[in-house]
Amino acid sequence: MTTTGRSVVAGAFTVDSSVFRHLSMTCVVSMPPDSMSVNIDTHRIRGVFVERIEVAVIGGGQAGLATAHALIQQGLRPVVLEASDRAGGSWPRYYDSLTLFSPAPYSSLPGLPFEGDPERYPHRDEVVAYLTRYAGRLDAEVRTGTHAATVDSNADARGKGFTVSLTGGEQLSARAVVAASGTFGHPHLPALPGMDRFEGTALHAADYRSPEQFTGRRVVVVGAGNSAVQIAVELAGVSTVSLTSRQPARFAPQRILGRDMHFWLVHFGVDAAPIGRFLRTPPTQPVFDLGRYRTAIRSGAPDWRPLFNRLDGRKVTWSDGVTEEVDAIVPATGYRPNLPYLERLSVMGDHGRPQHREGISLAHDRLAFVGLEGQRSLSSNSLRGVAATPGG
Repeated sequence: MTTTGRSVVAGAFTVDSSVFRHLSMTCVVSMPPDSMSVNIDTHRIRGVFVERIEVAVIGGGQAGLATAHALIQQGLRPVVLEASDRAGGSWPRYYDSLTLFSPAPYSSLPGLPFEGDPERYPHRDEVVAYLTRYAGRLDAEVRTGTHAATVDSNADARGKGFTVSLTGGEQLSARAVVAASGTFGHPHLPALPGMDRFEGTALHAADYRSPEQFTGRRVVVVGAGNSAVQIAVELAGVSTVSLTSRQPARFAPQRILGRDMHFWLVHFGVDAAPIGRFLRTPPTQPVFDLGRYRTAIRSGAPDWRPLFNRLDGRKVTWSDGVTEEVDAIVPATGYRPNLPYLERLSVMGDHGRPQHREGISLAHDRLAFVGLEGQRSLSSNSLRGVAATPGG
């Protein structure tokens, strides 16, 4: 396939239901006539063979796969680089009982509906199977076991672009790069008083899988989001658990007037409203609940307490001055963008977040981000955020 000096979109976009209609407005890349020959074009730099490609999509999870689909729709041939041994990103590594709080139709990526009962809330393994199926049907090259180590800006006779260096020593020359590597690889641990002196088990939610190892133990779960509440309630079935945070968890009803909350969020345009540019930091999302979690906390299994004053050895001192021994601390305190490969490009701002405007890097107009929290809308970093429409 050839073009005649045309301009095409390289793939910087926001993750929400409207983004694929606006790709032509962002990150335009001018392609020379021979630029569409991809994956077969190599050249040598300092003795190293460098493969030329159009767009490198770093990350093969929900954001990367949806990105590749959108790029294909624009006539491009992306190469998806996934560090793990399978497509699906972080989903295979989430805790065993994880269940989506958005119904199946709202969790579909563009071009492939999530099959089955439209009222159900898919389990982690269903999502993994779905993403595997999606990658298999995607008309793009998905290279698993391929870890991007660094991205450098470059310019050659064909124009500006980037050199993507892989951990195996190989290099790719890409006209544009989309960072879609998510956050799971960069767990956030806030400064908890005395955490560095805690002598019990400390396990971030990123490493939590199932409750069995905590059977009969005294556990403190730190956080107020969906994962913190889900994990704390699950652990309360086998251990004595306290959920602690600076502010109590905020709950939102899962269903209103017989409809799931996501129906109303989409119906009124709240889910995709482009408010990201006005948010200095993404707001704390409420915990969507059918009643199970609020009932569990009200019954004391787990109980909720204000964040402790300090940890010392195996002892925790609560805000009311009571001290007790605990066996384990499980921080479910979220994540930060996992972008170490962009360090040389100087694209990060305060709080370890990239500087961008609705996904387009402010430092490099051919570098884009997908799947950032609050990138454009409230759902930008969620599975449902990359669905073109409910039901696909």
